[in-house]
Amino acid sequence: MDLLISNGFVYDPVNGVNGEKMDIAIRNGKIVERINTRGVHKIDASGMVVMPGGVDIHCHIAGSEVNTGRLLRPEDHFRDVECKTSVTRSGVGRSIPSTFATGYRYARMGYTTIMNPSMAPLEAKHTHEELNDTPMVDKATYPLLGDWWFVLEYLRQGEMKELARHVGWLMTSTKGYAVKIVNPGGLEAWGFGHNVHSLDDQVPYFCITPREIIRGLCKANKLLNLPHTIHVHTNNLGQPGNYVTALETMRCVEDLAVGDKPVIHITHCQFSAFKGEDWRTLKSGAEEIANYVNCHSHVTLDMGQIIFGDTTTMTADGPFQFELSELTKNKWVNHDVETETSAGIVPFHYRRKSYVHAIQWSIGLELALLVKNPWRIFMTTDHPNAGPFTQYPRILAWLMSRKAREATLKRVNSRARCASLLPSISRELGFYEIAVVTRAGQAKALGLKNKGHLGVGADADVAIYHVNPETTDPAREYKTVRKAFKHAAYTIKAGEIVVKNDEIVKHVKGSTMWLDVQTSEPAKLTDDMKRRFREYWTVEYENYPVTEEYVEVSCPRIVKADV
Repeated sequence: MDLLISNGFVYDPVNGVNGEKMDIAIRNGKIVERINTRGVHKIDASGMVVMPGGVDIHCHIAGSEVNTGRLLRPEDHFRDVECKTSVTRSGVGRSIPSTFATGYRYARMGYTTIMNPSMAPLEAKHTHEELNDTPMVDKATYPLLGDWWFVLEYLRQGEMKELARHVGWLMTSTKGYAVKIVNPGGLEAWGFGHNVHSLDDQVPYFCITPREIIRGLCKANKLLNLPHTIHVHTNNLGQPGNYVTALETMRCVEDLAVGDKPVIHITHCQFSAFKGEDWRTLKSGAEEIANYVNCHSHVTLDMGQIIFGDTTTMTADGPFQFELSELTKNKWVNHDVETETSAGIVPFHYRRKSYVHAIQWSIGLELALLVKNPWRIFMTTDHPNAGPFTQYPRILAWLMSRKAREATLKRVNSRARCASLLPSISRELGFYEIAVVTRAGQAKALGLKNKGHLGVGADADVAIYHVNPETTDPAREYKTVRKAFKHAAYTIKAGEIVVKNDEIVKHVKGSTMWLDVQTSEPAKLTDDMKRRFREYWTVEYENYPVTEEYVEVSCPRIVKADV
């Protein structure tokens, strides 16, 4: 239907619109310059904030890892229940909500695009079935490639073009969107009961290093012209002193950058910004990382902000999860996915009175506030690892209000409060910057040209919030702002009103985005490769790729590469 959103305060950073009162016209699911107002459906957004639909660059919402987490934690099912209505399906779960609940909760907050950041290629079909089942939002998923045997072999042999062709083949075969690297080399080492601890450790039996994996996949990513950079979970994640590893990871690809275009994304950076020799001496390394990012344009970050309370940690970083299970004595699931990757799942509770947890909470906010350019750092919780995505409005309040940060600081561990950098940081983000870190910046980093803005031709994904920037000061009235971002006045998906006053009024499927990578020469699909599939995988090579039938609402993007 034709739709006109009138008189709202529009924040559209891609197009330089900073709180101007203006109208947004929509036709056939796209933003248009103008429409005939006679008979058109109108939304009067007077006194309200209008932004593009929210974009989440990193949230674990689908696949075998997430589903196993649901099985591990039946106690999580009863904490938040979605009741069936005439429009919606029922659902359960707080930290690991079921698929329908996930879509509904994102939509109620004004989000319209979310990215699942961790998919074992072998389990891609399962992942896509869950993505199909997640309504209200467009979505995509990142295959795990950093410890895939074929990647390691091509790197060892120095066959960069053939590596790029095989990465392209795998991206298309799994219907993936970006190259994900987790603890490079460490997951392969974990298969033999080991780990790697620096970028120059040798990966067992392959005679290559994490540095070579990161650089090699970064080069392959550039050769293929993929829309997003390599998406990296660093080595030594969650270990005291690991800020040094994070900085070295950023430095190791400096020379691969051209101009100011990013070539690497460091995800949930809070977990990689620890100083100190042990947990007793833990301190924040956020200032050092922010100083580096402020001086280098080849890297982007997302926060991985801690939310105090109960959650579920899950990651392909199997050795880290084993250490976490030993540290907490909580129940634990470990999984090795044949020759591709690993995974671990451990329930967790972040406590305000814990020195370590309070330092972690402070680090995420320090990163977001010390990085000067909001286009370089994005808001996430690494859902559900640092906390559920439903707590995003709380993070927005902390980012926009020093008073909100101080209120939480008063309740945390006193030693951590003294060590925190937050009391010295006066910066408070405005609505324009919030639109960058939750929408425009994330869409730009992902190469989603039709998302994250309200310009002519963009997808008509729009969020409208009950907050008046002329009469509401977020720095003082942060509770009002938090409530507004938690309960969208309207969410519009592809030109259709799907949420009105926090209520789902229309159930829509949303599409799955993926890359159809077309190289000038095909990957060498040799008899030897087929033999190894037969010997090392549980499926034949012919049954490995995800066919179109697994992607109900398919949105392929053709990527052509001269390789």
